[in-house]
Amino acid sequence: MAFTDVETRQVHDAINTDPTGEDLCKLGLIYSTGQGGVIDFVEAHKWFNLAALMGSEPAKHYRREVSSEMGSEEIAAAQRAAREWLSTRH
Repeated sequence: MAFTDVETRQVHDAINTDPTGEDLCKLGLIYSTGQGGVIDFVEAHKWFNLAALMGSEPAKHYRREVSSEMGSEEIAAAQRAAREWLSTRH
């Protein structure tokens, strides 16, 4: 799935306000496909994990796919990053 520059900017803006599970899932897709410039499975997993916590079923599927490409240390780093992001939310 390709996103336009406007969609990418909207998703990044949403994480600073009140993101939905769909917003976070889109962000995971951006990182998992390299649309942000570089493929980053740790960031992708982080956003898929957060989206899944918000009830996104597609995010659960994508998280499993990304996990299969990652080592245990990378998954742990993604989980830590997700917890850190959650701790900054109100």
